[in-house]
Amino acid sequence: MRYTPAGVARVALTLSHSSQQTEANVLRQVRCEVNALAFAEAADKAAQFEVGQSVKVRGFLAQQSIRSRQLVLHINDIILE
Repeated sequence: MRYTPAGVARVALTLSHSSQQTEANVLRQVRCEVNALAFAEAADKAAQFEVGQSVKVRGFLAQQSIRSRQLVLHINDIILE
């Protein structure tokens, strides 16, 4: 865990996703990895993750920075399973 200059807890992590989704009436396997950031209380929960643990997250996508169009998921809420 790191802290912002303002003292807010911050955790950077990568989430792996795997599911089956329907597209054009065909079932397909979906797998991806998403870079994510968690701040404050969400960072405290993210710091408790174990590799391979299932979690549900809620948040929003944003550019990584002004100079990069890479997307990063900003986590607002985490449910540990």
